[in-house]
Amino acid sequence: MLKLTKKADYGLIALRHLATCRRSASAKDIADAYRIPTALLSKILQNLARAGLLVSEQGTHGGYRLARDPHEITALEVIRTIDGPIILTQCFTEHAECDQSDRCPVREPLRKVHEGILRLLSSITISDMTQDDMPVPSVQLSSIRSAAHPASPHIRTQS
Repeated sequence: MLKLTKKADYGLIALRHLATCRRSASAKDIADAYRIPTALLSKILQNLARAGLLVSEQGTHGGYRLARDPHEITALEVIRTIDGPIILTQCFTEHAECDQSDRCPVREPLRKVHEGILRLLSSITISDMTQDDMPVPSVQLSSIRSAAHPASPHIRTQS
């Protein structure tokens, strides 16, 4: 099952929060607003700051703020920063050891699904996530469908 971790969820929530409030906010303020464990959120925010997605500001009115415009930060960047690479199936990894890879009938269709998921996540920005009526990005399923269900050969019967 393809599933985001709670850490990725919390990271996306925090960046959305910072994009909507348009000022810095402390880890505690964000954690309290969404009932997220403060210690866990602090670690996530530090990780996002190390990756250059957030800026940490010290002082009385310190906290975290977005390092870039929310239109420029994608959901894919956030998820990869927190969870690492997105892997739909093991055969797409560098060290895949599968004795079926040469004759696997689903490898190519799954590769296309994987690429579609990555394209979808890279097309969604933090700014998009601030919109209550965020449109669902279109996914080009035609190439995925054609790979998953190739045209079957026509069988002719003689009468």
